[in-house]
Amino acid sequence: MKGIAHKNCLSRPDHFPFCSPASVTRPKKLFTRRRPRGSSTGLAAGNSAASTKDLRVCHLPVNDLTPGNFEPFGQVVGPSYDGKEYGAEDAQLVLDQGTPRFYIMRLPRRGLSFDRITYHAKVTQCLGSIGLQPWYMAVAAPSGSVEEWPRPEDLHAFRIPAGTFIKLHQGTWHAGPLFEEDSMAFYNLELSDTNVVDHNTHDYSTSDLQFLLVDK
Repeated sequence: MKGIAHKNCLSRPDHFPFCSPASVTRPKKLFTRRRPRGSSTGLAAGNSAASTKDLRVCHLPVNDLTPGNFEPFGQVVGPSYDGKEYGAEDAQLVLDQGTPRFYIMRLPRRGLSFDRITYHAKVTQCLGSIGLQPWYMAVAAPSGSVEEWPRPEDLHAFRIPAGTFIKLHQGTWHAGPLFEEDSMAFYNLELSDTNVVDHNTHDYSTSDLQFLLVDK
């Protein structure tokens, strides 16, 4: 896949107006400071408690999910009547680079913040919740390289309603599923070794940066 042609500068997050220090004083701020990691129950899973630095927090507004606004990142798939023939609105899957794995994963509470983002180059991934609660994903268009991680303005957050699942294009950057319930279960279609050999991740906390989803 061809990489996005931009120079990534997240070693200096203040380069981006989306979460600039100046916005701290604005009424509708997109940027705040968060207490050191490990001091808040609202931090994303996997954050280290060893760091004593404050994190710069960018607020990501949550969007309603539609097939149109999600198209750069994947597909939105809802119910269809029994007997309907296969068509373009069905999940267009790529599962030919390994053994497909379809399973139910149970996750503990993640909260609505994250400081890591991942993509899978070899497979499309399908995710849907088992239950009636909505959940959230942050995504960015494929770049083809861990060296071209998403800038703050490249990220988009979506609310995924019950009764709907999403298919992520190959290479789509994603953080989630995110949710505030104690735990949730999700069906997940990927490859058997996706999380072993195809888990390409960028850690924003190395730039003291974290993202928080805001659902108004």
